[in-house]
Amino acid sequence: MSTLAERLRASLAREGPIPLDRFMALALLDRRGGYYATRTPIGAAGDFTTAPEISQCFGELLGVALARTWLDLGRPERVILVELGPGRGTLMHDLLRALRGVPGLASALALHLVEPSPSLRAVQRERLHSYAPRFHDSLATVPTGAPLLLVANEVLDALPVRQLVRVEGGWRERLVGLDDDGRLAFVLAPVTIRVDLPDAAGDLPIGTVVELGRAREALVAEIARRVGTDGGLALLVDFGRLGPVGDSLRAVRAHAAADPLDEPGTVDLAADVDFAALREVARERGAAVYGPLGQGVLLERLGIGLRLARLVAGRPAAVRAQLEAGVRRLVEPEAMGERFKVLALTAPGAPAPAGFLAEEEWRG
Repeated sequence: MSTLAERLRASLAREGPIPLDRFMALALLDRRGGYYATRTPIGAAGDFTTAPEISQCFGELLGVALARTWLDLGRPERVILVELGPGRGTLMHDLLRALRGVPGLASALALHLVEPSPSLRAVQRERLHSYAPRFHDSLATVPTGAPLLLVANEVLDALPVRQLVRVEGGWRERLVGLDDDGRLAFVLAPVTIRVDLPDAAGDLPIGTVVELGRAREALVAEIARRVGTDGGLALLVDFGRLGPVGDSLRAVRAHAAADPLDEPGTVDLAADVDFAALREVARERGAAVYGPLGQGVLLERLGIGLRLARLVAGRPAAVRAQLEAGVRRLVEPEAMGERFKVLALTAPGAPAPAGFLAEEEWRG
């Protein structure tokens, strides 16, 4: 049993059940035993694989979109480039490869990486050292006062959520506690609560679960405020849906589904992103909002087919097949193309971001 699990069980026995968002925060970010604080989880030897690890085209084409925004801004002499949750630094490494091809842009960039994990910071520092990255525990300490170019891939899904369950007379919160044998278990709070939900939620059947991601909304609100004030572009890529309904909590270990309550700190936890809630808060905080648009559609509009053709030219058959398979995985609807979506935030009145159509701006 992990040290974190032992501490958590002792705390629950002493103080009682805790909300799911508190459990997720401990399981993922606890500095002594949290999942991201103690391991490097990405890649074949880890627990899951992300789009940048599948194909270099992913990061390169997001770089193309950011470069287009810099050009639209009139080539400012200073711009703040930020990645939230940079993983092994793969996305940023590929993205910067694309940005170097735009005259003047590389010298304008100041690179900031928001990464609380010491082990992942070490990997990122080694891979990106030539760009002199500055590290932050949160977006709050990233400088303002210049246009912001920001990317976040599979970051929002890992931020904690609360879960509420529809019962007779209202909603009760789902908590994490202990069962009669002292094992971690889901339990319901003893009393119903009042909560601000969409109007239709009152008609949902008994047993329905809704998920509320207040931490996600707070982060997107801050990104939107900065983009709306300083200009720039934020690309938020994740899996999700429009609306809060449904129990989407999941855990992964060694590329296979796991029990979310099994040995906290040793499994990755995630839940669907409610893009409807995020675009609402982003627009309220002063950003123009585009999407969510399917990842496959965006990559195709940005020219992934042309980029792939250049990559495979003259390569051996085995290499071509590998490169082509990676791109198919990113864009095909039955793979990642539709499941993963992109929300784009920019300043009001700015041109539509590369890959988005003007009529795809969400206006509420």
